[in-house]
Amino acid sequence: MAKSGFKSGSGQFEGKFLVAMPGLASSFFAQTIIYVCAHNEEGAMGFVVNKTRDMTFCDLVEQTDVFSETAIPQMPTSVAHAPVCHGGPVDEHRGFVLHSTDYCGDSTIPISDSVFLTSTTQVLRMIANGHGPHRCVISLGYSGWGPGQLETEMMDNSWLTLEADPGLVFDRDHDTKYDRLLRAAGIQPEHFVADCGHA
Repeated sequence: MAKSGFKSGSGQFEGKFLVAMPGLASSFFAQTIIYVCAHNEEGAMGFVVNKTRDMTFCDLVEQTDVFSETAIPQMPTSVAHAPVCHGGPVDEHRGFVLHSTDYCGDSTIPISDSVFLTSTTQVLRMIANGHGPHRCVISLGYSGWGPGQLETEMMDNSWLTLEADPGLVFDRDHDTKYDRLLRAAGIQPEHFVADCGHA
């Protein structure tokens, strides 16, 4: 796992949710919620928080070199069977962990007062050994935009912006997140149409 190359900035979308508009229905981003971790003049990066891969945390650990020098520990079922998320279509072989603030490694980046980001194998070892953050979401890949690209997509009405809810970031009921987030914002999912404005 490696750093994404994006530094935290003060862009208007940093720390927000991007909610896919119906116009993205035929793309990878159909009905996705993206938690934006960085937005500045270099572009933006974030993670889809409601789309899982056909992979568990145990699968990830077994298929990588996280424990190349030691045996894989016996993990609690809730940890071993935790789903790995599909963070986005960029660098899908790289892992990232969004997590609660009770864990802070050398390369941990604070995203908000309640969500940190770490992208090292050390955090995966800590999670597997039961010493990791209390709440986390493990993703492979991320969603990225070049300079001005996200702003253009916003003008094209591709995304609805909402205040991020850390509880929803870590919530494991991925299949219902999109509808629940829209309803919490006062939007009926069945009436959500491509010409909606910003909340």
